[in-house]
Amino acid sequence: MLSIIKFSLLALTLMFSALTMANASDERLRLKLATAEGDSDSPIGKSMQLWADEIKKRSDGRIKINLFYKGQLGSQQEMFDQMLMGNIDMMLSWPQTSYDERLGITNVPYLVLNWEDALTAYAPDGWLVKAIDPVYNEVGIKYFGPYPEGFGGVATRNVQSSTIEGAKGIKIRSQTFFPLPQTINALGYEAVPIDWNEVYTALQTGVADGDGSNVIYWDYQYFGDILTHYTHTRHNFSAGALMMSAKSWEKMDEEDRAIISDAAATVVAKQFADARTEDDKWIATAQENGMTYVDIQGDDLLSLVKKVRATIWPEVEKIMGQDVMAVLRKNASVP
Repeated sequence: MLSIIKFSLLALTLMFSALTMANASDERLRLKLATAEGDSDSPIGKSMQLWADEIKKRSDGRIKINLFYKGQLGSQQEMFDQMLMGNIDMMLSWPQTSYDERLGITNVPYLVLNWEDALTAYAPDGWLVKAIDPVYNEVGIKYFGPYPEGFGGVATRNVQSSTIEGAKGIKIRSQTFFPLPQTINALGYEAVPIDWNEVYTALQTGVADGDGSNVIYWDYQYFGDILTHYTHTRHNFSAGALMMSAKSWEKMDEEDRAIISDAAATVVAKQFADARTEDDKWIATAQENGMTYVDIQGDDLLSLVKKVRATIWPEVEKIMGQDVMAVLRKNASVP
């Protein structure tokens, strides 16, 4: 008799679970997707809209996304904190290293030196994606893939240098996360770590003489009335991330997870296809409208690569460990 009761309870439990799974995707969801960087007309803003549209289409309108642009919900760090807590569901942005400095692996200077190597590293099955995905999981983030933009440089106001020696005394705003401030210093500048939503004021008031580590789009489009030069040091390959709070992810059933993931894959694939052309377009546009563009190539670039790697890579190894550094050394571009 006891066995029959146990069997009946088990059957009821399985039936209830099956019904729950069958009906789970009937739930109407409202999710928050945010960025600290671009407005709705920026490439990032348009990619966010594409992600939201794909999710809406794939769910027949059942899942809708509320979009928040250009730091409407706070600074980069504040929004990252809120995502980890589940108050913001999704972000298209750059991960902060305050919880785990290994998240800075994609910002290691001169990791890749050309577009071909960068796209190989960041491909869905690329060596760099494989290296960073477990770190995101440990921090509490579902990582959907990279958002490649191009190679970063240094934009300045009425001053310019192509050498480490010449950069002395020039104050350059840097993103706050490791190892970007350290890299700006290694390039000879004086790094001033500042959140994105405070950059314009810092440039206006002279707190910083320029902005570092962004592709030219950001410096021309947002600070073009102040900044006069862009030096393409190519010290970092700028790639954000499509990511989601693990707390939000774990609340969803498999069908909804697949909808979010597949929609993200569409955004990543489009950005991979468009990024290089987009970057070239803004390099040309900036020059056409008066910004001086200095492209460091050949031996001058090789000199920067060797000096910056020699300075920063040992610091990266201290923080991220020998195993991580072994992967980077094995796969990094050969100068």
